[in-house]
Formats: sequence, structure tokens, C-alpha cells
Amino acid sequence: MLAKCLTGAVVGLEGALVQVEIDISQGLPRFDIVGLPDAAVNESKQRVRAAIRNSGMYFPDKRITANLAPADLKKEGPAYDLPIAVGILAASEQLPPIERRQLFLGELSLDGALRHTAGILSMVSLAREKGIDSVFVPAVDAAEAALVEGVTVIPVQSLADLTLYLRGLLHIEPVAFSAGNGQHEPEPALDLAEVRGQEHVRRGLEVAVAGGHNMLMTGPPGAGKTLIARAAPSIMPRMSLSEALEVTKIYSVAGMLPPETPLIVQRPFRAPHHTTSYVALVGGGAWPKPGEVSLAHRGVLFLDELPEFQGRALEVLRQPLEDGIVTISRAAGSVTMPANFMLIGAMNPCPCGFFGDAVRDCTCNSTAILRYQKKISGPLLDRIDIHAHVPRIEFEKLASTMPAEPSATVRARVEAARAVQAERFGESGLACNGDMGPAEVRRFCRLDVAGQNLMRAAMAKMHLSARAFHRLLKLARTIADLAGAADIRAEHVAEALQYRPRELQL
Repeated sequence: MLAKCLTGAVVGLEGALVQVEIDISQGLPRFDIVGLPDAAVNESKQRVRAAIRNSGMYFPDKRITANLAPADLKKEGPAYDLPIAVGILAASEQLPPIERRQLFLGELSLDGALRHTAGILSMVSLAREKGIDSVFVPAVDAAEAALVEGVTVIPVQSLADLTLYLRGLLHIEPVAFSAGNGQHEPEPALDLAEVRGQEHVRRGLEVAVAGGHNMLMTGPPGAGKTLIARAAPSIMPRMSLSEALEVTKIYSVAGMLPPETPLIVQRPFRAPHHTTSYVALVGGGAWPKPGEVSLAHRGVLFLDELPEFQGRALEVLRQPLEDGIVTISRAAGSVTMPANFMLIGAMNPCPCGFFGDAVRDCTCNSTAILRYQKKISGPLLDRIDIHAHVPRIEFEKLASTMPAEPSATVRARVEAARAVQAERFGESGLACNGDMGPAEVRRFCRLDVAGQNLMRAAMAKMHLSARAFHRLLKLARTIADLAGAADIRAEHVAEALQYRPRELQL
């Protein structure tokens, strides 16, 4: 007796079609799963056996072989429980033959109930691409699956309900396509109005967010670097539906999507500790999973105490900062994950934190200061467009009752600048000025005569590299967009130059 049904696997962030073949033959009772299963898939044997019996059906006491094809694709996770159980029931003639255009996904409890399963969005998207009509998913994941248009999503509470449905004895209402309708962005955790003083840094953050530029803040402890960074999501433009689906897919595959939040509509903010390894930052493992750079896709990656991170961890950021993707290679193959994020770093100027402070004296010698600041390599610093000094805040500004500019006002200017950029780039796939390549810089970053003269002088005096020159032009383009200017003028270049790193004066 042979039965076949379809399910899905997740490779990187994309789905892959898997056919489950069940063969029941005479012989001593035995249950084998073949097709490169991992430990979680092998444990399906016990879950499937108990779920079938506890759902009021019998488990065949014969030789059962479950093949997960293609055999050269590694299978991981418990999402194969439901298709294996359905295949066994169909092969033992407890269910009618399974239709070819049906896909089954879900982990089984011992009582037959279906549990939350990671990666649902990727596998339902695969079903649409392959022309599969119906997808059976755990009811708890139905809202996530309904984000994909063109597929009939059947929410299943238990294996018993599914068998009754397939026999035609129970009607289960499909979940309608939603596209996240009615889901509103939550209020930001921190408003920029809470930041007192630091007008220069606030302006730098606005420019960084408006153009998708990277930013590094340097200053003594307690000056407000972390507070400013955590306020960044509150002024970022709202995510489009396509961006929200990208982010949701990443969190679904990583198993970090809350069941009550089928669609992530708030831009991610990731702040890993400085003890985080380079693998946790970029992703990887025997079964490659998204790292912090992918979890921060379309959002902010905040690295506090930047020099305290491992040197190798900082250097692996260079490729995703440049390309917006990260490629993880293993012996079995390689996967590419999106990593288009805005980097915000914060650091003290020296080990004690008070070098250059107007109130407290620095206790570090010049060698210690140089060694501390050299922990961040030149190539990485070259990929950071905005370097802002965050000084100690004066009492008058801290105690002032005058309201500071709120995030909503700043966000309106940022969204207006992003709208200009969206019109400029059209269908090219670029989201903001920070994504421009050399060709786009030559095309869109036109300088007037005064701006050309200022840029020429800056190149000669500051010895800028080609990368720094292009990044300076992109930054000036963003400043001009915020000002509503068609061309880049000298004052825009002058402000962009103010964000270059300062030379260390020991």
C-alpha cells in the first residue's frame, strides 16, 4: 500500500517542495523515516504514532517506510508530522487518496492537536509559486498563512478534524486573504522628544534615517547615545506591505514570530550585546538560521560599546553593509539572506570614557586611547557616513520645560524625503539614497559650481578615498532632499563634511 502527499521545507528563507511517500508492507512492525531527516524529524515517529491512536484511529502494526523526497535535501524540524500522519492514514485506507494540489504543514501533539510551526509564510509562498490550491496549516498559524494571496488556507485544530474534513464529514471555513488589514503600527517605545539638547546629534540622526545612512556616536558615558539610538525607529518611515512581508518571513523562519502578530508592521530594532559571536551576528550554524543582521532587515542594528565587540564580529559586517545581503556557505551549499539595515554604533572615546570631556579628566594614556580606537578598522569606519560627537548635557537643557521636537514631526520630514527618493529611483529596486551604487551617484548626485569647488578642496585636504567620496555625495544628496532642493549645493556639501570623523588630538 502506497500513499503520497506534499509538504514543504525551508532552505535559508525560501521554501522547497517535499514529497512524503508512505509505504506499508507485510513484515515485523517497524517505522523508518528516510531522506536525510534530522533528530526532530526522526522523533516524528513517536509523535505520529501517539497522535493517530489518540485521535480515534488505528496505527498499522506493519512495516512502514516514510520517504522524504528529494533525498539530497536535508530535512529539519517537526513540520513533517502532519504530512507523515496523513500519508499513513491514506496508505492504510483510513482516508481517501490525497489530491496532488494539497499541501500539509504542522507539528503534532501527542493528543493530535496541531502546534505552532516556524516558517509557515515561506512554505505557503512556495505553494502559490507551484500552483498548489489548498494548504492545511495549524489554526494558530492561519493568520500568518493568509498573508499570501491566491492560496486556499485551511486552518486545522487537530488531526481528528482534518480526517473528518478529508472524508467530507466536517466543513472547515478557509481563512480569507488579509494582507495585514486592520493591523496598526504600535506606538513607539521611545519618542525623540525625550532627548534633551544634542541638537547636532538629533539632526544627524534625522539625516541618517532619511537616507538610510550608517551612524556612529562618540561621547562620554551618560551623554544620551543609547537613548538617541533607541529613538531611531520612531522617526523611520512606515513599512510598506512588501517590506513588512520580507521582515515577517525572516522572523517566521527564525521562529521568533509571535502567534498573535501574524504581520510585523514595526521596523525592527536589534541591539545585541557586545559578547555576541560573529556567527550570531551574520547567521549560520549547521542548519543556517538568520543572524542579527537579517533580523534587523529594513530596520536598525544598534551596536552599543562598539569597540568591545570581537574584531572578527565587526569585520563580518562589511559585506552586508556594502551589499545589503549576507551569504552563508556550508559544505552542503550556500544560502543568501537579506540584510539591508541601518547601522547605529555608540562608543566611548577611550577606555575610561572621558577623553575630551569638559568636566572630568581622562585617566588613559595616549597608547591606551589609540589602541582602543583602533579596534574599529578603517574599512568599517569608511562604511559609516555620519560620525557624531555626543557631548555632556548641560543642566539648563536637562531641566528645561520647553518641549523638544517630537518624533511625529521629524518622521513627517523623513517620509517626505523618502517619497522624493522613491520617485527618483522608480522601479530600480533602490529604497533610499544609502542604497545607491556608483552609477546612480553619477546620475543623481549633481553638484552646482560652488559645491564642486568645495568638494574638490575637501578631497585634497582630507585625502578621501573613492568610497568616502561617493558616500559623501550620497549624504549630501539626502541633505538636499530634506531641504527640497533638486541639485546639491555648497551648503549641503558643507553639512555632509561636518559628519566626517574628526582627527584624534592627543
